Amino acid sequence: MQKILKGKVWTFGENVDTDVITPGKYLDNLGECKKHVLETLDPEFPENVKEGDIIIADKNFGCGSSRETAPEILQDMGVAVVVAPSFGRIFYRNSFSIGFPLIECDNIINLFDKGDEAEVNLETAAIKNLTSGKSIQCKNIPDILMDILENGGQLKLLKAELKARNKAEKKKK
Repeated sequence: MQKILKGKVWTFGENVDTDVITPGKYLDNLGECKKHVLETLDPEFPENVKEGDIIIADKNFGCGSSRETAPEILQDMGVAVVVAPSFGRIFYRNSFSIGFPLIECDNIINLFDKGDEAEVNLETAAIKNLTSGKSIQCKNIPDILMDILENGGQLKLLKAELKARNKAEKKKK
């Protein structure tokens, strides 16, 4: 897992709902859904988001209904990380479960404009605006969640732990 991420910034306000991230009427077709991700907030996003881009948002990103597809589609479209003061609880859990990093950071929205270049250190939670030179120290990702990220998601971590346990048991025999 890459721990230092650099990319173009997309900014969004507060209370970005999962229904806006992945509009319900397109959920049955992933390809079609990608064409409409966050389009009501930024019509340029679906066509112009690139691998490694970074979302900087205001509080409560990913609020709303339980929609596992919201973090999945952002990850699939290439978004490297989302940074916001807070996240919807279910979105937060679903994101880490699939190995999609989130960083909590108060006042982050005030340091970035759309199109700025950012550097995010997942280990230290230090974030730099490479365009303006400003930086901020954010809340560290808890160790257990870093373990999940480093293994590519919760299921992959569980498989790795079971494999290690089975290997240790075979050595005992």
